[in-house]
Amino acid sequence: MNFYNVNNMMKKLLLLMLMVAAFAHASAQSKKVSVLGDSYSTFMGVIPANYSTFYPNDRNDVTEVEQTWWSLYIKAKGYELEKNDSWGGTTICGTGYGGMDSSHSNFISRVDSLGNPDIIFVFGGTNDAWANSPIGEYQYSNWTKDDCKCFRPALACLIDMLQKRYPMAKLCFILNSELKEPVNESMREICTHYQVQLVELHDIEKQNGHPSISGMKSICEQLMEAGL
Repeated sequence: MNFYNVNNMMKKLLLLMLMVAAFAHASAQSKKVSVLGDSYSTFMGVIPANYSTFYPNDRNDVTEVEQTWWSLYIKAKGYELEKNDSWGGTTICGTGYGGMDSSHSNFISRVDSLGNPDIIFVFGGTNDAWANSPIGEYQYSNWTKDDCKCFRPALACLIDMLQKRYPMAKLCFILNSELKEPVNESMREICTHYQVQLVELHDIEKQNGHPSISGMKSICEQLMEAGL
């Protein structure tokens, strides 16, 4: 084999190695993100068609999907959206507004709808607070449907289900600002029990009770500051 052929083969081998390295780097950087949420994370045309949505809304300045907190985060990180399963007005537990049974639409009922994500954001608890859903007691196993009508058992059950259903995914809970302290305290305690990261939001600007453009930017920034 002459020098020209050896040199040509070395060039091809180097090129192949560079391509493999580039592919490995891209694979490591590109992650899929799923969102399990309520109206704060909705946007028409992105969430399932039969779900209630808030955005866009003529009483809020968020009019483009690119202005939502999750879209801003995904763009900033260079990630991609796997699934947004957010349903307006839904609770984590099985008790909704007016004491109605919300087990058909609550967060627990949608655990299996998140695709194959690398990162899962759970942004809930707001409606549990606003609907005055019962808090209940801390319970970390053997949940029944009746148990999960209360916030604390339902939240623990939700995390347990998510960790078992998506064992390889990074799980992060987002806690809204200006909620009732029993909800805040419960979220902190239960996330600590399961060693799940919790980002507690602060100073989120809202219009009609929902994050504005500025509020959405703040949510994204606070997630980034938390190292996510």
